[in-house]
Amino acid sequence: MTKDMKRPIALDLPMVNPLPEATQKYFDVCAEKLGLIPNVLQAYAFDIDKLNTFAALYNDLMLGDSGITKLEREMIAVVVSSINKCFYCLVAHGAAVRELSGDPALGEMLVMNYRAADLDVRQKSMLDFSAKLTESSDKIEEADRQILRDAGFSDRDIWDIGAVTGFFNMTNRVASASDMRPNTQYHSAHR
Repeated sequence: MTKDMKRPIALDLPMVNPLPEATQKYFDVCAEKLGLIPNVLQAYAFDIDKLNTFAALYNDLMLGDSGITKLEREMIAVVVSSINKCFYCLVAHGAAVRELSGDPALGEMLVMNYRAADLDVRQKSMLDFSAKLTESSDKIEEADRQILRDAGFSDRDIWDIGAVTGFFNMTNRVASASDMRPNTQYHSAHR
């Protein structure tokens, strides 16, 4: 657990103790690279199979090969989380946008209203699609996908945009249901 809180969530789901060796190594790598163990990982550590499933999907979607840059994926995470008002993801992924973009104002604009940001056509169309998919997925039509193609996205990129959007809609709801709290370090990171 982090020193700044007893539990990362409001539910009484204690971490497996001791952690399996592979999980402990994963947590150690996070602590070394990030300077913290993200509370979302600690929250999932009550069930190592669930933690491994979550981490594998997250790592594939957010860090795997894609025509969508890591910054763009984080931008999607923030815009989806803004619509869903997910405190955990807005804080954690807002910090990632600040870090990857080198622009603290961009992170704040995406948290508040991505339409206020000075985005290029590619980014704007991507975020418009993610917002529509979050707010009213049943209204997505071929014209929406064509807007993305016209902005330079491939069909594989459109799949990735949809997958990242869907993932954060799911995780936002789990975070809200469990009152997941972000690590305090995220609040001041990359400002």
